[in-house]
Order: sequence, then C-alpha cells, then structure tokens
Amino acid sequence: MPISNRIQKRFYVLIIFSLVLAFFLTSCGIYKPVDARKVSPNADERVKKNLEEGKGFTLMGGMGQGSGTNYQFASSNPMWRATLEILDFLPLANVDYSGGIITTDWYNEGTASDESIKITVRFLTNEVRADGLKIIVHKKKCSSQQKCTVKKITSALSHELQVAILKKAVIFEKDWVKQNRKERPALK
Repeated sequence: MPISNRIQKRFYVLIIFSLVLAFFLTSCGIYKPVDARKVSPNADERVKKNLEEGKGFTLMGGMGQGSGTNYQFASSNPMWRATLEILDFLPLANVDYSGGIITTDWYNEGTASDESIKITVRFLTNEVRADGLKIIVHKKKCSSQQKCTVKKITSALSHELQVAILKKAVIFEKDWVKQNRKERPALK
C-alpha cells in the first residue's frame, strides 16, 4: 500500500500544481476575451490582421506557407537608403543600421589641402520626419607641422544635407507605397 499512497500523493500534487498554473496564466492577461462583433470569424483574415499588426509567431518558417513576417532591413528604410545615396561620394568609416548611425571618413575636396570634413548622421526614428535625423559636421584643420585641430561646426552644409535626405526619402517612401499597393489585392 505505500506505493499506491505515493502515487496518489503525486497525483494530488500534480492537480494542485495544474490549478495554480492555470490561475496564474489567466491572471497574467494571456487570455483576453474579445467582442465577437469586432473580430472576423474567418481564420485567414484574423491571421492576416495579426501579422500586419506584428502579433503572433510562426514555427519553422510557417511550415512552407507563403510570406509571413515582414522584417525591416536597411534596404527597406527610406531614410537610410536616402542618406546612403546622398552621401555616396564620401568614403564611409562606420555604417551601423542597428545603432542608427552613419559616419564618413575625413574628406577633402582638394581645394584646401589643410582642411577636411567628417559627417555623422544619427537616425532618431524610422519615420520620414525632419526631426528624425541629426547631422553633425566636424572640420579638421591641420598646420604645416601636422598639428591638427578638430571642431564641431554649424554650417549650411548640415541643413542642406538634411533637406536633400528628406526629399530623397519621401521619393523612396512614395515608390514603396505605390509598389505595395500594386502587389496587395484589395480587401472586400
């Protein structure tokens, strides 16, 4: 009989543990009842809506189904693409998409051999907005004895770069919206 008592005791512990676990899971907000009038009864429409909103997950790539999650890479961010295109004449020293920063190397046009500039662009948001990026220009001036001074300058160059980047980003964003509108069939 001692073996049956142990099994019975473990069974009770398992039931109590399951009830406590169920209580905690429902109180954490995992289960949220919804209004049936606001949610479509069609499962495919609910899945599509959840994926558009960034909810849910897939296992093993969705088991061979069509496209699922939409990742935003540097090539799909209009501000990033516009900045790289505008600064393409400059040598780049640091390009970090995840950190949101582009830094050029020291650049000299050849007109003044003792002066060089370095441009840093910081992305504050992925949206195309005037306050979405910060442009910093540094100027390095070297003497004939190779003693150099570096200063952060405020010039019209940073404003002109910002305007050019924003104009190009707007064009990229309009093209992207137009392209996605053609690819998506209209919902009824």
